Amino acid sequence: MINRILFPILFFVIFFESVSYAQNPYNLDQFKNESFDFVKQPFRWENEDWLKLSAVSAGALILTQFDKSITNELDKERSYYNSFPIVGGKFWGGGIPTAFFVGVFGIHGLMADNNSSKKIAFEIVQASFYAGAITSILKISVARARPFTNKGSGTFEPFTFFNDDFHSFPSGHATLAFSLSTVLAKNSKSDLLKVIAYIPAVLTCVSRVYQDDHWVSDVFAGAAIGYFVGDWVANTHLQKESPIQTSSLFPLAIRIKLD
Repeated sequence: MINRILFPILFFVIFFESVSYAQNPYNLDQFKNESFDFVKQPFRWENEDWLKLSAVSAGALILTQFDKSITNELDKERSYYNSFPIVGGKFWGGGIPTAFFVGVFGIHGLMADNNSSKKIAFEIVQASFYAGAITSILKISVARARPFTNKGSGTFEPFTFFNDDFHSFPSGHATLAFSLSTVLAKNSKSDLLKVIAYIPAVLTCVSRVYQDDHWVSDVFAGAAIGYFVGDWVANTHLQKESPIQTSSLFPLAIRIKLD
């Protein structure tokens, strides 16, 4: 998971370091300041926020009761293991699409001096970094055995650092897939595009369970982390910026602060 996050982060640093000046609203200083703000968020949560966390935790816990039965059922039929939806779903959460969108929007933002594209690239990096960090910490701390190890859904070896066989919970692919899809969806003015943006992320979750790499509760938790972090990142900037300017690169409309 960490390696999949590093590439877009390094890409971001290389391209945005050269434009890290005051009049550019999406620079490394802003990234640093908002990162500190993100870490401090739990201390500012209200009842609604704690309720969301409780709902996600309860959902994951409930799904653990069905993890083994679902995996056993899938073991009977895996003829679609290498099908396009399954392979494509895994690909979407594998890091390359994240790096691609950071690169496309980042380069366009710099070359065209387009704050809309800069914002999208900035948010994708933020969401993938924050969500990836949370997921990586949980993977190591929880250290749940993956389905293919045949050790059962209730096998844990907490604080296993280097054995990926015990990094099942939560799913890193699902985390990255939903953080990317959420940022793209939040920056779209089209309801249709919002729905389309989530289709590959859903396929990522299906793929990880179908290919026996994760339990259902793993992908549920990973998807929730990716979604809520991506939502927080996009809303943080939406609250600060106006009016609307449309990016000329893709049909994504976002709010930016005009200089």
